[in-house]
Amino acid sequence: MTAQSGAAFLLKIGDGATPAAYETVAGLRTTQMTINGETVVVTHKESGGWRELLSGAGTRSVSVSASGIFLGSDAENRLRAHALSGTLDAYELSFEDGAKMRGAFLVQRLDYSGDFNGERTYSMQLESSGKVVPA
Repeated sequence: MTAQSGAAFLLKIGDGATPAAYETVAGLRTTQMTINGETVVVTHKESGGWRELLSGAGTRSVSVSASGIFLGSDAENRLRAHALSGTLDAYELSFEDGAKMRGAFLVQRLDYSGDFNGERTYSMQLESSGKVVPA
């Protein structure tokens, strides 16, 4: 396996159409994805003191964190509109090797900041709703 460039780890937002066309959220400097899983424990007296888990049970989710410089792109404006209205939209995560993951996400947090002589920056937290699948 070869190392991959972090610059090629992109967050894209859908355009609301069916099928969706995806546009890269501009200005991102960092992107992070976490796949979460909750387990269902089915340990019983005959487990011999070892914990047993139920395969395929529990809940799974994907969390995405990103931050960057605000450029006022259409994708950033759509993201802000979804944050204000609390609505879901289609998002895509793409990687340098061509792999992609798609799913519906809710903007859980969107923060803006700026210094006196610096650029306006933003950071966001997205949480999945439903399946996130390879595309």
